[in-house]
Amino acid sequence: MMTRGRWTGWGRATVLAGCVTGVFAGTAMAESAPGSLPAPSGAVILTVHGDIARTNGNAEAALDKAMIEAIGVVTMHTGTIWTDGTSEFQGVELARLLAHLGADGRTLRLTALNDYAVEIPVSEAVDGGPMLAFRMDGKDLSPRDKGPLWMIYPYDVNSAYKNEVSYSRSIWQLTRIEVLD
Repeated sequence: MMTRGRWTGWGRATVLAGCVTGVFAGTAMAESAPGSLPAPSGAVILTVHGDIARTNGNAEAALDKAMIEAIGVVTMHTGTIWTDGTSEFQGVELARLLAHLGADGRTLRLTALNDYAVEIPVSEAVDGGPMLAFRMDGKDLSPRDKGPLWMIYPYDVNSAYKNEVSYSRSIWQLTRIEVLD
């Protein structure tokens, strides 16, 4: 469970300077257990393929918003270079998503609706690191406002993320992830 300024769970605690808060889904999940995922019941907003252990057909994981939320919703308060002031983002940490799917690779290729793509090292997927945001300031992100998913880094929590590399990896309108070698 996370509480304001302190994160506990998975047997560890991390102080996050009071900027990240959230609640995990409360279900016991086999984080890297091989097997199949249920079929999505809503519109698919993210497809993950490549070196993953858990799929729901066609060697990929097709995830709707409810499936992503079930992995564990976190809330992050941070400013970005594209928004005014500090915003509240809700989504799933990239680390939790990859663990849930049993991802086993060194690089991720993230692709947007318009086929813009970025590659990031899997090593960036850490607890308290980047998240796939689906909500900003209480409003679901649509393609018009950088949705359905927007890769957000905790820029205000860790100044190491305030650089051109992290900004270039902050892909919006994200719909596909490929797990590579």
